[in-house]
Amino acid sequence: MCTVCGCGQGETRIEGHDHEHPHDHAHPHAHEHGHDHAHEHAHEHTHADGVTHSHPHPHSHGHEHAHVHEHSHTGHEHGHDHLHDDSAAHEHGHDTLHATGAPHDHMHYHQHTGDLHYGLGPAHAHAPGLSQERMVRIEQDILGKNNAYADGNRKHFAEHGIFAVNLVSSPGSGKTTLLVKTIEMLKGQAPVAVVEGDQQTSHDADRIRATGAPAIQVNTGKGCHLDAHMVGHALERLTLPDDSLLMIENVGNLVCPAAFDLGEAHKVVILSVTEGEDKPLKYPDMFNAADLMILNKVDLLPYLNFDVAKCVEYAHRVNPKLEVMQLSATSGAGMEEWLGWLMAGLGQAKSARQQNVDLLRKRIAELEAKLANSQG
Repeated sequence: MCTVCGCGQGETRIEGHDHEHPHDHAHPHAHEHGHDHAHEHAHEHTHADGVTHSHPHPHSHGHEHAHVHEHSHTGHEHGHDHLHDDSAAHEHGHDTLHATGAPHDHMHYHQHTGDLHYGLGPAHAHAPGLSQERMVRIEQDILGKNNAYADGNRKHFAEHGIFAVNLVSSPGSGKTTLLVKTIEMLKGQAPVAVVEGDQQTSHDADRIRATGAPAIQVNTGKGCHLDAHMVGHALERLTLPDDSLLMIENVGNLVCPAAFDLGEAHKVVILSVTEGEDKPLKYPDMFNAADLMILNKVDLLPYLNFDVAKCVEYAHRVNPKLEVMQLSATSGAGMEEWLGWLMAGLGQAKSARQQNVDLLRKRIAELEAKLANSQG
């Protein structure tokens, strides 16, 4: 999970920004600044049978370390084994390994299947050497900073009547092809601009620019998602007129982008019929965070073993409010419904901006009248 591994730190590059910039992106650091001096000491203890174990334990000065003693002290019989550090094993029919400070929430090992579960604790993630509590604090810090940038983006969008949509999916779902088709079909109806997110290359931004629409490529390097700060910098380089449609194509990833608000009006998750109908169950956070699911490449359904009804049922199991559209960016099937959804959202953004302008004008008129009365 990127909120603890620090993915992409210092790797981001935004077109037109080829130099190092000192501002602080909302990227995670899985360490304490100023407290990264590691050392080890050996921890020894003796069992009742006379066997002595010695365990080296790395420490940071902030004492945010975790260690696991993978040995069992014979103890209470309950049907499965819990291997705790300095505690008794309990027999319960399956084995569970826990790290210090994270009882029953770090990682579960089911003996009958061999499955490992690392997302059961408060952080819903695992990072070697970090307790669940520490991971939660890191994530809160990172997302708090990101959300502040997202609020700034959202305010900018509202002031200018911009309808911003965050397109998320796994790689190969057809996001860029869908964007190209959308831009071509909206020509003459609405101005469209694109922020393109990829780890490397400007291939997708070049495809967008070939349609005549402005696009800025954001290369995240080792990063696995866009964040609100990156989008804010991209906006500085896009000339967006009022009442525009902004399409943000996120890095291909069904995990990390779910947690990062970019200031958009909606997350739209794109699932192609070539990927398998169980994706909503495998990646529930993303489908739960989205407002719309586009089932793309439906022109290929006659050649695939894909159960549309089952896929939609899985998606609604995760998010009962999720709207679903079926389309093909290649054949054009279903595109009118998608364009109608976009134009309706843009219309709402334009209307909200106009209401704010009208309120401001009314307030100015009231102040001018008071000033005239006071002078008279």
